[in-house]
Amino acid sequence: MVQNILKNKNCLITGATGGLGREIAKEIAKENCNLFLTSKEESLKQLKTEIQEINNEISIEYQLTDLRNDDEINSLVKEVREKLPQIDILVNCAGENHRKPISESTIEEYDSCMNLNVRAPFILSKEFSKDMVKNGWGRIVNIASSSAHNGFKNAAIYCSSKHALLGLSRTLFAELKNQNVRTFCVSPGSMKTRMAKEDEGLLAEHDYNTFMEPNEVAEFIIKIISYDNEMISQEINLSRLTIN
Repeated sequence: MVQNILKNKNCLITGATGGLGREIAKEIAKENCNLFLTSKEESLKQLKTEIQEINNEISIEYQLTDLRNDDEINSLVKEVREKLPQIDILVNCAGENHRKPISESTIEEYDSCMNLNVRAPFILSKEFSKDMVKNGWGRIVNIASSSAHNGFKNAAIYCSSKHALLGLSRTLFAELKNQNVRTFCVSPGSMKTRMAKEDEGLLAEHDYNTFMEPNEVAEFIIKIISYDNEMISQEINLSRLTIN
């Protein structure tokens, strides 16, 4: 029998009400891992109820947070510290997308996207990796995108942010690996999420029916963070195999 190494661990998930964040929360709850969920959406309370139906024996805390705001990030950290003794697993899943030509992109959109997609993961990784290093075990999962490895037209801001997140992930991996803290940069292709549905440019170029299911991506993430031997895949690109 494979040991459940996630049991009784504590996990913080940002963007928890999004298409992928919600599925990750549900899947990791099945592993008897305590959760702290954050998002800027009121549906956090409903998500907690849904997860309790899956597993009512774990601790589930949540707080509404706009991770683009330093005061709210500080409030989140304080609340996490009050509710949980430590964070063992950090999943940076919150993100936003801007699709328009660079000539029409604004500095405000750039700052907003970089603050949420890169700066918040930096701050939270800086804070909670301390717990992981102290305990000699940890997982940091940064949800990037195929845009972290490619450049797409009308996506200068988004691609820049995901390239930056990839760079942060590579640095965290090199810095923390010898202390048994593993950093994963997971870069999915297009998924069937609300963000994809709202991206008119993406839908004009691609068939939504070919997009990946978020629950399958979530299941894969749980598998890689559960693996505790010496082998590791630090950068994972995910796409869907379509068979004609």
